[in-house]
Amino acid sequence: MSRPSVTLLLSWMIISIASCLPASSAPANTPDVVAPANTPFSFDLLSQVMESRSKAPYQAPSRDELPELLSSMTYDEHRAIRHNPEKAYWKDQSTFEMQAFHLGGIFWETVRVYEIKDDKVAPVGFSSSDFIYRPPLDPANFENFVMPGVAGFRLAYPLNNPDYKDELVSFIGASYFRALGEGSLYGLSARGLSVNTATAAGEEFPRFSDFYIETPEEDATSITVYAALDSKSVTGAYKFVITPGPDTIMDVTARLYFRDDVARLGVAPLTSMYLYSDSNHRFDDYRGRVHDSDGLKIIRENGDELWRNLNNPQKLANSYFTETNPKAFGLMQRNRDFDMYQDAEAHYERRPSLLVEPKGEWGKGQISLVEIPTDLEINDNIVAFWTPADAPKAGDFREYEYRLSWGDVERPNHEQDVTQLGNSDTISPDNSDTKEFARVIGLRGGMGGVSGTVGKNTLRKFVVDFEGGALENLPEGSDVKSVINISRGQLVHSSLSRIGDSNVWRLVLDARTDSDAPMELNAFLENGNERLSEIWLYQWRSGDEKPY
Repeated sequence: MSRPSVTLLLSWMIISIASCLPASSAPANTPDVVAPANTPFSFDLLSQVMESRSKAPYQAPSRDELPELLSSMTYDEHRAIRHNPEKAYWKDQSTFEMQAFHLGGIFWETVRVYEIKDDKVAPVGFSSSDFIYRPPLDPANFENFVMPGVAGFRLAYPLNNPDYKDELVSFIGASYFRALGEGSLYGLSARGLSVNTATAAGEEFPRFSDFYIETPEEDATSITVYAALDSKSVTGAYKFVITPGPDTIMDVTARLYFRDDVARLGVAPLTSMYLYSDSNHRFDDYRGRVHDSDGLKIIRENGDELWRNLNNPQKLANSYFTETNPKAFGLMQRNRDFDMYQDAEAHYERRPSLLVEPKGEWGKGQISLVEIPTDLEINDNIVAFWTPADAPKAGDFREYEYRLSWGDVERPNHEQDVTQLGNSDTISPDNSDTKEFARVIGLRGGMGGVSGTVGKNTLRKFVVDFEGGALENLPEGSDVKSVINISRGQLVHSSLSRIGDSNVWRLVLDARTDSDAPMELNAFLENGNERLSEIWLYQWRSGDEKPY
């Protein structure tokens, strides 16, 4: 990165921490200045600014800096505010439009938004007149109200219909954001970064404090967003190139500058909700399953695919998958049939999957999966992220590039330009033929032993269905077998059979745990020495079958 002049660097240090409104409305811990207009912009320059900021003490935002009208706002009052669609930014000027999220309620951290046009930066001046205030709020209270900033923003694009601009992506709250592919409804979220998630030290939530958005052309098919990230332990400069489509693609570059040591860094973190499904239906609920995601997918460096069904455990559960240069990982919503959910309001069958594809070599590390007990579907209780083997120290710099794909990324005949979702696999060094793995399409659980009998025993039954891929058009003489491994437990009985004339093969396991520690199971199907399926993994501990 080329070094900017001292004058430009100082100007950018001002623009990155100042409010885009008059100084009288700026938060108390920002300089008494207005962000200068027409300042040259580059991602390298933003990175230099965030590097400089990492050498200064962290200044946490305070709710006390908000006007009382906003700081006292309740959750329901905040929900009564919406950006007036007739006043969307870039309305009738581009395929993209932008609307802001109002400050208030639980969204009290001020975000500043700037527009980049011809490499020059100018603040986007949202005002109270851009919003509609509905009951129980009194619109008169917001007349001529000076906005100290906004809580975030969302972008719209004609994703499903050329005559209507659907909400495409939103950035709001800490470093959270989420997006949609064609036909999707909002579900899981991503974050810019996670710090010390599920550790004794307590989690730290970095936040995007400033956004810089390139003005989209009239017929633009992609848009570029830059963001400044700030936190007690780290600062960062982010670049998002967002391309809507059947899967909405985000190409992300994250440059991180560390103020302090970080014990557990989470790169490309994903956050979702899993309440129950066929494997652990412990709720008195008419719906067959309730989740935004049902599994963690990992594509290893050698092309092997892993599928870990999610769980809603009785105790906090951490799982670690040690990898070197993974091709991809993500939280998937694999079941797309309405009948499986029977929720005509939430439509969980339309929630997007989210796949992370690292660019370049990320080296050694772990894909971490955190499963948090919950009895409410409004709680996000699933977190997945990449943790590098070498924890960052104060003064370190790290850069990560990756692609995020939002949508039904595992649909048949879907083309991926990098990994093709791992469907190209070399089984051994001597076998160069490519294979498409059969995938896990269902997991059911229940009391082990003979089904339908009265009484209890110490066995747990797992029923795993595999379908498609290499299981289709098996050659004559094929001998499909299962390979099963269990840690901290015993395999008591197993069977494998094809269901009728379908391409579904059912593996049934009866297992017994031998300790209070979680039992780890994995299995796959093979024909001779040729692996036919992805590797199924699951974690179960005694008590996970009990109702909430």
